[in-house]
Amino acid sequence: MIAPAVGVRGPAPVRLRLPARPESLTVVRQALSGVAAVVGLDGEDLDDLKVAVTEACTNVVLHAYPGSEGPLEVEAWGEPKRMTVLVRDEGAGISPRAHADGPGLGLGLQLIAALAADVRISADPGRGTEVVMTFGASPRAPGLE
Repeated sequence: MIAPAVGVRGPAPVRLRLPARPESLTVVRQALSGVAAVVGLDGEDLDDLKVAVTEACTNVVLHAYPGSEGPLEVEAWGEPKRMTVLVRDEGAGISPRAHADGPGLGLGLQLIAALAADVRISADPGRGTEVVMTFGASPRAPGLE
């Protein structure tokens, strides 16, 4: 497994480990909506969180475990009007594609970067990917780090 998320301290108050299946996305969205309500994240920031986290989780479901199944891990930290969400897998990692012959065209990461205030992505080919996104209380991210 890759190292813990950069810039995130302490245990996550919300921690989910689910099978990387489409039906798990609903569980993730509901859990994070509950945390967002507690910390006061709403409106456009909440909408952005839901779309970006769903995209990150969908990437795990579609790409992390070709031909097999593995875990989808989500952790969330909240503070007033702000949330940080980590989406992690133990799968193939992100690798450049010479041509788009599979599902998706790599636009999901750009969408995540446009919606989050901050995004950090780390990948270890063959051992997993970690996407850390922060929402609320600051301007949108100009792009991926």
